[in-house]
Amino acid sequence: MASTASPQLLATSVRPRARAHPALFRWALISVGILFLGLFLLLPLAAVFANAFQKGWAAYLAALREPEAFSAIRLTLLAAAAAISLNLVFGVAAAWAIAKFDFAGKSLLITLIDVPFSVSPVISGMIFVLLFGAQGLFGSWLSARDIKIVFAVPGILLATTFVTFPFIARELIPVMQSLGSEEEEAAITLGASGWKAFFRVTLPNIKWGLLYGIILCNARAMGEFGAVSVVSGHIRGLTNTMPLYIEILYNDYQFVPAFAVASLLTLLALVTLVAKSMVEWKTDRQRATSRQLT
Repeated sequence: MASTASPQLLATSVRPRARAHPALFRWALISVGILFLGLFLLLPLAAVFANAFQKGWAAYLAALREPEAFSAIRLTLLAAAAAISLNLVFGVAAAWAIAKFDFAGKSLLITLIDVPFSVSPVISGMIFVLLFGAQGLFGSWLSARDIKIVFAVPGILLATTFVTFPFIARELIPVMQSLGSEEEEAAITLGASGWKAFFRVTLPNIKWGLLYGIILCNARAMGEFGAVSVVSGHIRGLTNTMPLYIEILYNDYQFVPAFAVASLLTLLALVTLVAKSMVEWKTDRQRATSRQLT
């Protein structure tokens, strides 16, 4: 005879049994997780800082005060700032267009946004070499005007922007789609201009998703290696970002300076991780508050 129990009663009776796993099984899973994190995350981080301070604070600070180290740090921050600024404009515009309007080529635009996720960063760098290199498509035109893009700072900025541009757009598209366009339409109906509706209505609603995308974009930009390595030319003091400079130091057997710069890059990554966690916590609280109000 078929059961006549309601789905709610069945779900209620299943949930306690689903949680009633043996204690040994639960602790085994927890131990595996802790062991994995310890071996593949905490131990490498500890090794980086241990090697960075192997010869003391004086050697550590001296490594960071080197002109080449300072140049690499400055270029890394410049590339991250440029990538965030350009992707902020593109990401908001693309997300707005995709979420608010229907137009020919919408699916193609969504696909193109995901291209950097599917293309190897090395291939991305080679694309810029083929376009702007001395033998590239625009190479002769650029050489005639003494404009340097590849093996110069502009190439690094372009490569970093290319590999990071999906992050902000991809975070904002679902947020804007879930919000709909009723509030903006109401604001415009009441006399607000398009820009005023954006800054007064849209921006406050998407601010946490926007900030989350910026954090992810910044983290990717600071740690980028493959695309930047192809277009940089590894010119010391000019076109080396922090990851490239670390590789050069390590290959030259300058282990303490290499790990000193690596520790600084790790600290920047940890700060980014903390900021990401705070934004996630704030976003979860905002969603919970919205559910309670509805």
